[in-house]
Amino acid sequence: MVALEQPITLGSQTPRIEIIPAGTEHPRWLEIVEFIAATGTTLDPWQLRVLWASFLRGGARWAAFVVAVCAPRQNGKNGILEMRELVGACLLGERLIIHSAHLADTSKEGFRRLDDLIDANDWLSKDVKHIWRTNGHESIEFRNGCRIRFRTRTRGGGRGFSGSPVIFDESMFLPEISMGSMLPVISAQPDPQVWHMGSAVDQQIHDEGIVFARVRERALEGTDERLAYFEWSLDADSPDDVTTEQAGDLGMWAKANPALGLRIMPEYVVSEQRELDDRTFAVERLGVGDWPRTDGGATVIDLDLWEKLVDADSRALDPVVFAFDVRPNRSSGVIAAVGRRGDGLMHIEILDQREGTGWIVGRLTELQKKHAPQAIVCDGVGPASSLIPQLMQADLQVTALTTPEMGKACGMFYDVVQQEQLRHLGTNDLLSAIKGAVQRPLGDAWAWSRKSSTSDISPLVSCTLGVWTVATRRPSTVMVSYG
Repeated sequence: MVALEQPITLGSQTPRIEIIPAGTEHPRWLEIVEFIAATGTTLDPWQLRVLWASFLRGGARWAAFVVAVCAPRQNGKNGILEMRELVGACLLGERLIIHSAHLADTSKEGFRRLDDLIDANDWLSKDVKHIWRTNGHESIEFRNGCRIRFRTRTRGGGRGFSGSPVIFDESMFLPEISMGSMLPVISAQPDPQVWHMGSAVDQQIHDEGIVFARVRERALEGTDERLAYFEWSLDADSPDDVTTEQAGDLGMWAKANPALGLRIMPEYVVSEQRELDDRTFAVERLGVGDWPRTDGGATVIDLDLWEKLVDADSRALDPVVFAFDVRPNRSSGVIAAVGRRGDGLMHIEILDQREGTGWIVGRLTELQKKHAPQAIVCDGVGPASSLIPQLMQADLQVTALTTPEMGKACGMFYDVVQQEQLRHLGTNDLLSAIKGAVQRPLGDAWAWSRKSSTSDISPLVSCTLGVWTVATRRPSTVMVSYG
């Protein structure tokens, strides 16, 4: 542990990695600084530099199309966002600013901070036309017509809106499907900008860190001329490479935490280190990520072949198999329907995918009553197996695959695809899973790796379970529609 009997050390105001695109200072920069001061906000030098870089102009547009900050938690990233949003709405006339977060509570907290800041400034409150505080619909509208909307990221969370900038808070929790639904929001804007705020990605925890990892990789490669990127971290390849000496060095803490000695006291970090394991401390406080691969290498399932198997009109014969799976962190679950078509080919389809797991038993009960499936199946040693007792209490019979059966199921799924004996609807959930899916050894076979895959593979796992179950049972002959 670090010795604190030394003068207070302040966090480094200069990031380890800094990429700033070429541009000229915003013509209203001094006015922006005065506006920030008038709110009673005092930004640290590093916060002000990030804002300054984000406002650089490259001719008639932002020099930075993407602005990204990667720093450990509680350093003050949200203070930057609050000022960016207020300046955009009150000074720059940005008609719709969208602040998205991965959880409803995170989105609400961002809204509350901005709401409190406005409430603390009478002159700013007078510029507000209306504030909506309804859960899930938090929004601030100013008298000039500009709005700031706070939203939880969902599969279709940005559809129907058009605005800029779009802010992705906690970008280490950013599914590709959410990114896909939000980016079109800015496509029609004359001067769009995207913000990523997050901490180091640990692929053992952050199953959806691939989007943020790609942004970081572009910064490291220097291939994006319109990217502004700032990262506070120790220079280590992975959390496991951080030595005991580095982890206990106050100077190392300062390099990775610009707010050390200001918002984050060294005494707290000492206590934090006692409570956390070495790996978690390296990720969460020292900013050393276990970043997922982004090389775009060969996928297990050939993407061209997968595209060839799309059939938007594909339907299964009744009764089908319903297969369900849950992400390791239990943040979401999925239910798939798998069955035979009239031509004997296999049909797979994602019926439902939602946040959390509390909805799964009720939905399967509903599907059981409506469709009388051949079977309900899950991975007997995977995270979904914890729901089996609840399903049994609901009088649902569950087929749970063993580890050897899971290996056989993965091999069968691969073979069925290779032999073009399968059809799917071409949805993004399965495509995203297949793009990021990685194999893990399983004796002489292999299975899908939840730990190493770079995307949420629960849709792929559920379909794999369903294909195995259908293939080992006799098909039926009644055409139905599921949902």
